[in-house]
Amino acid sequence: MESQYIKVVTEADFEYEVIAFSNQIPVIVDFWAEWCHPCKTLTPVLEKITEDSKGSFRLAELNVDDNPNLALRYNVRSIPNVKAFRDGQVVSEFLGLQPEARVREFVRNLAPNQIDLLLEKGLSQVEALNWLEASKSFQQFLNKSPNHPAGLLGMLKSTLMQGDYSQVKKIIIDFPPSTEYAQMQVIQPLFDALRNQETRIEPDNPIEAAYQNCLNLIRRGNLPAAMDGLIDILRQDKHYHDDEVRKVILGLFEVLGNNHPLTRQYRQELAMVLF
Repeated sequence: MESQYIKVVTEADFEYEVIAFSNQIPVIVDFWAEWCHPCKTLTPVLEKITEDSKGSFRLAELNVDDNPNLALRYNVRSIPNVKAFRDGQVVSEFLGLQPEARVREFVRNLAPNQIDLLLEKGLSQVEALNWLEASKSFQQFLNKSPNHPAGLLGMLKSTLMQGDYSQVKKIIIDFPPSTEYAQMQVIQPLFDALRNQETRIEPDNPIEAAYQNCLNLIRRGNLPAAMDGLIDILRQDKHYHDDEVRKVILGLFEVLGNNHPLTRQYRQELAMVLF
């Protein structure tokens, strides 16, 4: 049977429909044949679980009699044989007829559920600097998984960059012990600098005026210009404001993530200035 989430595949389209497609979401391949009685029991179970999962993975059904080269390629010597592909590779499999609970566990270990996808969506939106949409995704995630450290950290980042300092303060105060706690602490000096900016005395020297301008650039979302300015301040004084400027830059790196192009670019510049 074919549907939005189920595809009958052959040797002609296996590379695209399974191998390439598994780079997007996991693909479970059901190797079966007409003469296989256990297959006729297992396949409907797989189809039911696939439809229930609403697109968290694809089910590909492959008749081994019609596609012997693929059966040989993947060492299918008995059926039913179910193999899960992710990023073009077989990552798990099982042989023979299995109870529905066992099949659901197999799928659960392979495919992210919808809650996990909300978290991934939020993280992707943070990387794209789409703070408003990211905060919406993290809020949906936290509605289903309250006090989840990764979700709270994502919400902290996205609300901070929107200037919602009261929300950020609440997240920091209530942040649970976790590996993400240390990341939150790196971001806190950035939060403190932005929140306290309005209480600062009028700048009485060029460096302080430049620093205030950098904080305003962060508030407006012009991060490249802000980091250029902050790096320039450190060229003049490596420990300006008792290392506050350096800590603000590190906070920005943490908000963006280690793999963001801006982090990679300016981390290298920071290292050149400081060392």
